[in-house]
Amino acid sequence: MPDPSMHRLRLLSANIQAGSSTRRYSDYATRSWSHVLPLGGKRGALDAIARIAGQHDIVGLQEADPGSFRSGFTNQTHYLATRGGFAYWTHQPNRSVGGVASSANGLLSRIEPVEVEHHPLPGRVKGRGVLLARFGSGTEGLRVAIAHLSLGAMSRHVQLGFIAELLADAPNAVLMGDFNCSIEQPEMARLFRTTRLQPPQHHVPTFPSWRPQRAIDHLLTTDGIALASLQVMQAAASDHLALSADLEIPGHALAR
Repeated sequence: MPDPSMHRLRLLSANIQAGSSTRRYSDYATRSWSHVLPLGGKRGALDAIARIAGQHDIVGLQEADPGSFRSGFTNQTHYLATRGGFAYWTHQPNRSVGGVASSANGLLSRIEPVEVEHHPLPGRVKGRGVLLARFGSGTEGLRVAIAHLSLGAMSRHVQLGFIAELLADAPNAVLMGDFNCSIEQPEMARLFRTTRLQPPQHHVPTFPSWRPQRAIDHLLTTDGIALASLQVMQAAASDHLALSADLEIPGHALAR
C-alpha cells in the first residue's frame, strides 16, 4: 500500500538546446546556423517538449533561450510553461552572445515555490548558474536545484563545491541538470561527501541523444527521498536525452 506520509512527484530534467535540432555529430557544423538564427523548426520542437513536460510536476530546463534573436525573441521557459499548463515558472539567464543567442536555466512547476534563488556559478569562464527553488517551510522543506556545469574539470570542481555548500544542510533535496561529466569523475566526490545527495544506482546514458553513450545528465536525490522510477525521454531533437523520475517525497517536506 502507498505510504500516506510520502507524496509522489514526477520530475523532468532536460537540456533542450534552445529548440535546435542535432541528430548526428556533423549537424554541429552543418546546422550551426540554427544556434544563431530563428529558423530550423524551433517552435515545433518546443511544442514537442511541452507535451513531455506537461506529464510532470516539476521540470528543470537547461539551455532554454530567454528571448534572444535566435528564438524569435521568445522566452522559451515561459512558452513551455504556458503550453505545458504550469502555473509557476521562472528562469535564470546566464549567458548572452551579443543579443543574438542567450541561454538560461528554467523551472516549471505545478506547486508554488516558497522561494527561488538565482546563483551565478564560479568558473574560469562566466555564464553558468544554479537555480534553487524551495518548497515547503523550514530546514525540512524540499529544495530543487537546476544546474548546467562547465566543460572543464577544474571549473566543475569549484562549481560543485559551491552547490555542495548550498545544499549541505538540506535533508530533502534534488539536484538535476547537465553536469557535463559522469558520476565517477573526481570532482563529484565532494558533492556526495558534504551533502546527503546519493550517487545513482544505475548509470543512464543521455548523450549524444542519437546514440547515447555518456551519462552526463543527472537527477540526484538525498537519502530521504525514494526514487520509484527513472527513464530517459526524447527532448525533441536536442543532443541530450531528458531524464524523467518518479520520486517519493516525505509529506512534511512540502508542508507550508
